Amino acid sequence: MSTRVRTESSAMQQDSARFGAENRLQGLGISLPAPPEPFGAYAEAVKTGNLLFLSGMIPSEGQSAKFTGRLGAELDVEAVRQAAQLAVLNGLAVARQHLGSLDRVTRAVRLGVSVATVGDARDLPKAADGASELLQSVFGKEKNPCRLVYGVGSLPLDVPVEVEIIFEVSP
Repeated sequence: MSTRVRTESSAMQQDSARFGAENRLQGLGISLPAPPEPFGAYAEAVKTGNLLFLSGMIPSEGQSAKFTGRLGAELDVEAVRQAAQLAVLNGLAVARQHLGSLDRVTRAVRLGVSVATVGDARDLPKAADGASELLQSVFGKEKNPCRLVYGVGSLPLDVPVEVEIIFEVSP
């Protein structure tokens, strides 16, 4: 019995390595952008214990916003979904820089999504799904985080979305 458990454990470790985040990114054809530089006086990532906290990530390239506007005004749900995906890619780039490899992520614990919107927009969850679905594709459905989505009047650089991610990581 113990031999079987060890064999199953080894198989699970091999599957984990084969289907780890870095291999999933490659399989999806995703190249992470260069980690963004902070836009102010703050740390983009802080590790404490086995948790990695990422500061709010926005859909930027370099020091410029790639998407601007608000859901329900200048942008539709699909554009905000794409912006949310870019924000997550920036977050993954920061996490990789901090950890050395995304394979050290044992699960995404929490995803916070702020969506700049006009007061009567109701599709915030659909827009936030862009971030959630990308994390699921990279880390697997079993590592889905809990999520908080809320609408705000404005965000830095007039971006439509900002994501905050907390990862559990291995030593």
